[in-house]
Amino acid sequence: MFFSLIIPVYNRPEEVDELLESLSKSPYNEDFEVVIVEDGSSVKCEDVVKKYDSKLTIAYYYKDNSGPGDSRNYGMKKAKGDYFIIFDSDCIIPTQYLLEVDKALKLNYVDCFGGPDRALDSFSDIQKAINFAMTSFLTTGGIRGGSEKIDKFQPRSFNMGLSRKAFEASNGFGNIHPGEDPDLSIRLWNLGFETKLFPDAYVYHKRRIDWDKFSIQVNKFGKARPILNSWYPQYNKITFFFPSVFIIGFAVAVLSLIFNFDALLKLYFIYFLVLFLVSTYQNKSIKIGYLSVVAVWKQFYGYGIGFIESFVKIIILKQKPQVAFPELFFKV
Repeated sequence: MFFSLIIPVYNRPEEVDELLESLSKSPYNEDFEVVIVEDGSSVKCEDVVKKYDSKLTIAYYYKDNSGPGDSRNYGMKKAKGDYFIIFDSDCIIPTQYLLEVDKALKLNYVDCFGGPDRALDSFSDIQKAINFAMTSFLTTGGIRGGSEKIDKFQPRSFNMGLSRKAFEASNGFGNIHPGEDPDLSIRLWNLGFETKLFPDAYVYHKRRIDWDKFSIQVNKFGKARPILNSWYPQYNKITFFFPSVFIIGFAVAVLSLIFNFDALLKLYFIYFLVLFLVSTYQNKSIKIGYLSVVAVWKQFYGYGIGFIESFVKIIILKQKPQVAFPELFFKV
């Protein structure tokens, strides 16, 4: 197979530099190409790309801003490969990544795969805490992983593979964001394609977001899920409701103190204590353990509130998603 690596970017030349530097160290000895799609950036990465002309087979395209999903589609249309690998620009790629993907596809070919993410020691404490919140078995990362079978996995587009055949059959990503990756996965299933998790094909996901941006991001995740549930009710799962139940339960636990009933609040305290201890142990840092508790609270609160708002508007009031949440849809 000939791999085309598709990377949309928006005002992040420093990220592209790190990503391309990591790819230039790959020991994978087959030809592959890198396709950079500049999505209407005012701060372009063209000069950064030129640095790697002698190290990588690389193509650079500039287009008007239309969002990450449409930019990935644009890159796949321009690419020469028969299998596309999609990264976010804030990823750093381990040297063995392409070797792992090649091995996994030869062992058990699938038209769409997803891989996990990890944190590097060089990441900031907040980045490590957010990574813990997004990937831990104790949070929605664990809920997501536990609710999806390894051979029926919904790949996330920061680390995703897609065959040309599957892309052409599905027309790629839709214009919802976030939520474009599970939307694509479900449409692929409905077309008869399979998806799979490749556990060893991980990337280092250097999320460059502060607390406010993280809260906005997870809130959008929550808003997107009921929209997807309304489009594909057969794939609705009880686990999607967990963050909202968590937030409602916490409010009930606090109100219960009025009646001198504190058992429920103690359960929440135990949960957060376990989060703190596990993250502290994994990251070997009390500070990151504390920040992980903050990250998980923001994750559950942002997602849970977004989910409730969207559930009311989309499922109960039957509002059109593009009208209820125009910020989740790019015009293409």
